[in-house]
Amino acid sequence: MRRLTSVFGGAAEPPKGGNPDSNTLISDTTTVICLDDYHSLDRTGRKEKGVTALDPKANDFDLMYEQVKALKEGTPVEKPIYNHVSGLLDPPELIKPPKILVIEGLHPMYDSRVRDLLDFSIYLDISNEVKFAWKIQRDMAERGHSLESIKASIEARKPDFDAYIDPQKQYADAVIEVLPTQLIPDDNEGKVLRVKLIMKEGVKYFSPVYLFDEGSTISWIPCGRKLTCSYPGIKFAYGPDSYFGNEVSVLEMDGQFDRLDELIYVESHLSNISTKFYGEVTQQMLKHSDFPGSNNGTGLFQTIVGLKIRDLYEQISASRAQTPLEASKA
Repeated sequence: MRRLTSVFGGAAEPPKGGNPDSNTLISDTTTVICLDDYHSLDRTGRKEKGVTALDPKANDFDLMYEQVKALKEGTPVEKPIYNHVSGLLDPPELIKPPKILVIEGLHPMYDSRVRDLLDFSIYLDISNEVKFAWKIQRDMAERGHSLESIKASIEARKPDFDAYIDPQKQYADAVIEVLPTQLIPDDNEGKVLRVKLIMKEGVKYFSPVYLFDEGSTISWIPCGRKLTCSYPGIKFAYGPDSYFGNEVSVLEMDGQFDRLDELIYVESHLSNISTKFYGEVTQQMLKHSDFPGSNNGTGLFQTIVGLKIRDLYEQISASRAQTPLEASKA
């Protein structure tokens, strides 16, 4: 989210003078709303009813739809706050309509009414293997949890995830899929990643990124004189595919960068990346080199998607400015 909003300028911060536990992030042109704020049950209520936050029964989709619609139409709303610290529903906060509204969370594409309001949608699809490796790394190393408790935690949420969260990816205009590397045999650490950027064809104002030649099937190992690669190296792939019955273009990166300043070599071979100047992707990656995923495909593809959304926003704005002009001529 920070990568995405930084493309539009200014740091994304909680509302000034508001609830310190607010989940909302506001920058110069963007407002990011966390959909956890539409939980209809607090933590205790979910325990009493035996439901998880992933279950639609624990969320208020009518209010979510009404408020997202109102903000898109330019009307301020009093949005609820779900307090992640206390697990309680706090008093609402005033949200003014921004130039760019981003909604993120568990159910952005679950309700068809909300889905129809979205100009562009992204699904971050982390494979079970990587999710498990990351959770072990975090909960065992940082929080002292046992392996058994981590497995139990994942298994408890899996049915609801499979039923209500995972199916939403079929509706996304772009999917960032995070998978175990294929460069290291039987790797289970989740430190080296294979990442796919799956881009739906035929989306208005959105042209999929391509490598070398649009529509071709490409496999490319860029390591050598222009790109430093330590073990296990880097491999890119690109080509057309089908995803839930939709035609898509897929760009894939397996491995990680040793030197971000050399990313310019890879960037120069990508097209339709919606940069304003040569090297903007590399500049953004260097600017946020401390963000997670900066040395692999997660950071690279998040940055590219951010640039594509900026381009989409500019095209939509220009189209809306043109419509009144055409009406006045008529």
